[in-house]
Formats: sequence, C-alpha cells, structure tokens
Amino acid sequence: MAPTILCPIDFSDGSRAALRYAAAIASHFGARLLLLAVEDPLLTEAIGLGTGIAWDPDETRSSLSKFAAQVASDAGHLAVDCEVAVGKPAEEILRVSHSAHVDLIVMSTHGLTGMRKLFFGSTTERVLRETTVPVLATPAVDPGPFRLSEIRALVKRTLVPLDLSPQSHPQLQVARAISEALNVPIIALHVVEPIRSPLAAKLHLTGIDLERKTRAEDALEELLATVPRRLHPESLVLYGDPAEEIAKLVRDRQAGLVVIGLHGSPMLGPRMGSVTYRVLCLASAVVLAIPPEKAAVAGAPATENRRAGLPA
Repeated sequence: MAPTILCPIDFSDGSRAALRYAAAIASHFGARLLLLAVEDPLLTEAIGLGTGIAWDPDETRSSLSKFAAQVASDAGHLAVDCEVAVGKPAEEILRVSHSAHVDLIVMSTHGLTGMRKLFFGSTTERVLRETTVPVLATPAVDPGPFRLSEIRALVKRTLVPLDLSPQSHPQLQVARAISEALNVPIIALHVVEPIRSPLAAKLHLTGIDLERKTRAEDALEELLATVPRRLHPESLVLYGDPAEEIAKLVRDRQAGLVVIGLHGSPMLGPRMGSVTYRVLCLASAVVLAIPPEKAAVAGAPATENRRAGLPA
C-alpha cells in the first residue's frame, strides 16, 4: 500500500510552499497526496444566512484541485485527493491524519513579526503537540522546491540535535536516511546547558562542565559510528541555550533541515517541548518533528519494522 502524505491548505503563500515540498516528496516515493481544506463553521453558516445559497463543499474541492494544479504542475504524475472539512483546523487535521492513516503531515509555519521572531500559527502548534505521525514544518518565507532535485540544494546539510536520551539513536537513523536520500552531509549536535541552582553558584563547576562535555562527545561519536562516512558525519558539542545554539548553527552552517524529536509521556502522548517550539520560532530551516513512537519504529530492527509495515 502506497504511503499517504497529508498537506493542509489555506491558500496562503505558506501553504503554497508546503504543497511544493509535499508534491516533490510524494512524486519521488509514489505516495498518495491528500490535500485538506478546513472551512470555518461560522462562515459556512453565514453564507446561507446572508445569501440564501447553501455552501457547497465541492466548490472548495474544486479550488483545491486548481491550487494543486498551479502549484505542483512540475511534480509529474501524482495521485492527489482533495478533502474538505468544517470545524477547527487543528482538530480536523489530526482527525484526518488518523482516519486516513497518513505517514507524514507537511504544513507551513506562519507569519513574520519583529527582528528575530518567526511565530507559527496556533494550528501548527496544536498539531505538533498532539500528532502521532511525523510533521514536516516549512517556513513561511521558504518558496519551496518545484521538484525533488531542488530539495538537495535547499537543504545543503541535515542537522540533528540530540539530547542523548534513548530516543537519540532512532532519531539519528531518520536523519541518516534523509541525508542518504538527498546525498547531503549530516551534523549531530548536543548542547550542554548551564547548571543553574543555588548550589551550583557555590561550587567550582569548571571540572563538572568539562566532564559533561567529554561524556557528550563520547556519546555522539558512538552514535555517529552507524552513519556512513560518505555523508561526512560531524559531531558538535556546544555550551549554552539549546534553541539559540541550534538556530545559530542552522545559520552559520547553512543547514536547511533540522530533524528534531517531540517529547512524550505515557499518559499524555507526544508533546512539543520548549526547545522544539523555540527552534521553530528562531530557525529559518525546514523542521521534521518526530513523535517518540515513530522514532522508536524507525530505529527498530528489521524484523520489528516488518511487523510495523515498514520496509526493512
């Protein structure tokens, strides 16, 4: 069964760029592309009350088809389906991603405000907090690729920030697979955060910080041993605020893709942590956010992947 990529569309420039990424990926992998437009229930009711003409979802589907034909005309033959829903966008995106068994959600972040603040809409934030499938979040300022071959030029490098938790290995394997597909270098990063506590202020921490850095370097090197040399794997251990350091590295090393994990808990499921949130706000890169469950499957042995319906 072909994989399915869900791309929510609000007809903005941001969703135009997201659609280009989604179409390029779907075309390359032979995936089904599912476009979703979500109408506000108050607007659909207002049309009937104000004009006496009932709202027709087929008109929105037609607009979706035309939008796709204009934006993704160079993506080759695509299996494109259009779906229209009425309700709150985030709820409908999550509902459709579950009911359609999608493998990836591609959606835009929204809006530029101020010198350094790239705020994304509440819809994207809600989806990232509750998704059970990976989300590729594309910056609103990114025009997007017209074909898969252009993604490599846009990405240049894959950056994978790792917190050295058990999820780090499967997260790195996802980043490795993408880097192999695009033939781009990969950078593994760990940021050592300053220790802030009353006790820390009384202690001489130089030795402790050095020990933390050394352990992180050893752990990264062990993880990168699984990455082929042709990808020019590089490990970096930095000291400071994680989101700030990730954003700086994206800018300084021209890393166009950040592969980052979403935090989770047994009771609440995956949740977007503060580092992921701030990376999305600060970095102008495409961000692939991976829920813990998907990262675990990606890092499973081949036999476990086969049970999960994934290629070995």
